[in-house]
Amino acid sequence: MPAPSAISGRVVIVPTPIGNLGDITLRALEILKNADRIACEDTRHSAPLLAHHGISGKSLVSLHDHNEARRTPELVAAARAGETIALISDAGMPGISDPGFRLIQACIAADTPVEVLPGPSAVITALIGSGLPCHAFHFAGFLSVKTGKRRSALASALESNETNIFFESPHRIVSTLKILAELNPAARVCVARELTKKFETYHRGSAAEVLAHFQSHPPKGEIVLLVHAE
Repeated sequence: MPAPSAISGRVVIVPTPIGNLGDITLRALEILKNADRIACEDTRHSAPLLAHHGISGKSLVSLHDHNEARRTPELVAAARAGETIALISDAGMPGISDPGFRLIQACIAADTPVEVLPGPSAVITALIGSGLPCHAFHFAGFLSVKTGKRRSALASALESNETNIFFESPHRIVSTLKILAELNPAARVCVARELTKKFETYHRGSAAEVLAHFQSHPPKGEIVLLVHAE
């Protein structure tokens, strides 16, 4: 472990709205306004959010899955030199199925301060809104595009006593619900769609019931799938 050193800079992990631009904290806005540079998953996506809140003139750098390993040393060095680096993803908490993990690891390894702000998360929002048990839950990120791997993941979810949470594409949700209905048609399911946006919906019921709904009403938008065996 590196010896502790006096570092005036830091990396701040800043959650951003998952849909509604008003869902950002005062503390997050303060950090974004005062940061020396803002690392964004996609600068084109983040620019409208910053403009909406009157934040301009900032140095924006991209930090995504394809360049995180290469860009991380540069950002750690800038923080160690005294800069405040704000990290944001396209939506929600950086690092949760989004870039950020490598940067955080590198900061810890280099004894560089990391500050994490609380804020929006599609995982927690969907869990609370689903009505499924929330005292114990498991988040597994995006389900595989491969049917066999999806079936295995869903079978494991149905064997647990926890609420299991996945991100899923609207193009695959019917296929995924078919698998669930085959494995356990009575399993409790919630499809949370377009959270915090104008057309937000929660569809709750058995796997068989939710499948029947989406077979006749093809879904659009971003989806969080929640499953509980009982």
